[in-house]
Amino acid sequence: MSTTTGTGDPSPNRRSPDARAAVATERNRRSFDARAAVATERAGGRTVLGTLRSDPPLTLRQTGPRTVHLVATAAGPLGGDHLALHIDVAPGTSLEIASVASTLVLPGPGESVSVVEARVGAGATLRYVPEPTVLAAGCAHRVIVRLTLEEGASVHWREEIVFGRHGERPGTCHARFDATIGGVPLLRQEFLVGDPSVDGSPAVYGDARCVGSVLLTGSFAGEPAPDPASERPGTSPASEKPSAAPEKPDRASVKPVPSSEKPGAAEAVLAEGCAVLPLAGPGTLISALAPDAATLRRRLTWGEAQVRR
Repeated sequence: MSTTTGTGDPSPNRRSPDARAAVATERNRRSFDARAAVATERAGGRTVLGTLRSDPPLTLRQTGPRTVHLVATAAGPLGGDHLALHIDVAPGTSLEIASVASTLVLPGPGESVSVVEARVGAGATLRYVPEPTVLAAGCAHRVIVRLTLEEGASVHWREEIVFGRHGERPGTCHARFDATIGGVPLLRQEFLVGDPSVDGSPAVYGDARCVGSVLLTGSFAGEPAPDPASERPGTSPASEKPSAAPEKPDRASVKPVPSSEKPGAAEAVLAEGCAVLPLAGPGTLISALAPDAATLRRRLTWGEAQVRR
C-alpha cells in the first residue's frame, strides 16, 4: 500500500465548525491509496471466493458462503484518499456485497476518490447493496463505477447518497456510473451535488436530503434465469432475514407511463419521489429522492416491487 502525506486544509475559513474540527483531528493522518479485490470461482458445482484481499480503510470480510461485507477500519474516506474496489463474479457463480455501516466522507487536503470496477460473467449474479454514503460538510468526493456485464448476467446494484449530517449542508460530490452488457452501453449516469444554487431547484433535488438509485438486470428485473443451475445470493444467514413488505411512497400518485409504442413494452412508473424506468437494454433503473435515508430506502424498495409485479 502506497501513501502520501496531507499538507493541511486549503480553505479553513470557508468550512463549517464541524468540518474544521474533522480536518484538525485528521490533519496528520496520511492519505490512503488502498486497493481491495474479491473474485469468485466455481468449484464442485458451487461458488467459492478465489480472491479476497484488501487494504485499510477498505477492508473486506467474508460473512457467508457467498457474502462479503465492507468494514471501515479507519475514518473516511478523507480528502486525498484514493480507494479502489475490484469485483469479478465468474460465470455461473453468485456474490453479495454489503457494508456494516454507512460511509462518512470527510474533508481533507484535496479530493477523495472511490472507484468500483465490477465484471459479472454469463449466468452469474451480483447483489451490491452497501449502506448509504453521507457527504459531510466541506468534503470533495468523486465516485467512479464501471460495471461490465456479459449476456445473461443478473445484477442488483444500489447506491444511496445523504446530503450531509443532521443540520449541515453537504460537501461536493461528482459521481459517474457506466454499465455495459455484451459490450453494448446499458446505462450512463452522472450525479453532481454541492452547488446550493442548483441543488435546491425543483428541477434537481428541491428540498430532498437524499438521492438513490437501483439498477436491476437479468432475473432481478423479472427476466428468466439463463441457467437454472446458477446460484443466487441469499442463502447466507444475513440474507435469510425476512424483509418487511415494501411500502408505497408517502402520498404517492402512481402513474404508469408508456415507455414505447411497441406492443408488450414495459411501462415506466412514476410516483411521489420515485421513478421506475425500463432501459433500452435488458434492465430497469429505479431512482428516488427523499427527505431522509429511511424514506429513501422505502421508496427504492417499493420501486423494486413494481419491477417484480
